Amino acid sequence: MKLLLVTAGSRGDVEPFAALARRAAANGHEVRLAVPDNSGADLTGLDVRSLEADFSALIESQGVSPLAAMRNLREVVRPVMRGVIVNAAHAALEFRPDVIAWHPKVLSAPVAADALGIPHVLVELVPAMTPTREFPAAGTVTRDFGPFNRLTYRAASAAAGMFRREVDEAADVMGVGHPHPASAPAATLLPISPAILPRPADWPDSVSLTGAWRAPARPTDPTDDTGPTPTTASGDTAADPALADFLDGGPFAYAGFGSMAAGDPVERGRALVGAARARGIRLLVATGLGGIAVPDELRGDDVFVSRAVDHAAVLPRAVAAIHHGGIGTVQAATAAGTVSMVVPFIADQPFWGATLQRRGLAPAPIPQKRLTAARLADALGAAPAFQSAVDAAAARMADEDGAAEAVGVLERLVTRPTKPALRHP
Repeated sequence: MKLLLVTAGSRGDVEPFAALARRAAANGHEVRLAVPDNSGADLTGLDVRSLEADFSALIESQGVSPLAAMRNLREVVRPVMRGVIVNAAHAALEFRPDVIAWHPKVLSAPVAADALGIPHVLVELVPAMTPTREFPAAGTVTRDFGPFNRLTYRAASAAAGMFRREVDEAADVMGVGHPHPASAPAATLLPISPAILPRPADWPDSVSLTGAWRAPARPTDPTDDTGPTPTTASGDTAADPALADFLDGGPFAYAGFGSMAAGDPVERGRALVGAARARGIRLLVATGLGGIAVPDELRGDDVFVSRAVDHAAVLPRAVAAIHHGGIGTVQAATAAGTVSMVVPFIADQPFWGATLQRRGLAPAPIPQKRLTAARLADALGAAPAFQSAVDAAAARMADEDGAAEAVGVLERLVTRPTKPALRHP
């Protein structure tokens, strides 16, 4: 199978696709991964094609405010989206895959697949496109509207209409001119654990809630008795001995808001340090793309600050994880058996904060504009009450192999008869 994976966004949008690429390659498939630049994800050993778009630079310059994005749609956002949409078509034409799996921002993927006469698979990193009565689309509202929840899923199609010109340009790349409505996905994959989000009963059979996508374990030499080889990803314990010493120094809480550059990062840093010290807990801070800043006068032996850390090395050892509620961090913390303190900023993050609270996996989320040392200290004090539920969820997630299940779906699609291409590029 020749598999083209195309994603867009920041690190949390790229890492699941990289894990799927590694799993498919380990199964003997030829895989190309088309991604934005400078995501921060570990892409070593993968066949990577740049989409010539940099979402990290966009976030660092514009922040994560939806209003700012709308104000700068023409000058800033549209050029980035054009890179994704048009270059995804070029990637498909160059690679000529048997199937394309795509992020919802890659609006040209269905057009490219139809032009090549191959199936395409939608990857919903968050449940925002497949309607259900059981909950509203992630990123819209958190209130449950019962049977009217399905109406909230129309927002995704409305947003797609903003980039029709770029999709038409991608169609020209594929040689099909102005496209007719593209075909529906042959399947939909959600790399989310049922331990966090149970599968809705009204989803069609073509939708698979696979579990989180994790890369296959790297093979080890059975004659080597020195233990697992440490990774060298940016910010991990192998690359930073000072971090390793901090982790070995006793209980600590982790705090990181990923790419959430918004508001006053210094005040946020003060609240985090104040809450940890109020509870007598050491604090490990990952500043990410600027969501947290810790002033020098607040630093000490009980506070360690790094731009990024390896979640796999850090979260299993943390007593709590204070984060923005992105699904990648939600699943990483839960799989590690670490209670989350969700501080949502935008988009799907309030959804995940509310979901964890409703399922008894975390205390109530604290919106980032209401974050104070006192509120966070109370949440940290409540964390032990959620530990048994998180441990049970972690045990369920340990038995999942979401990437393997996703590869199985893709393999079955490729064995079906293909439809004729719209043209022969």
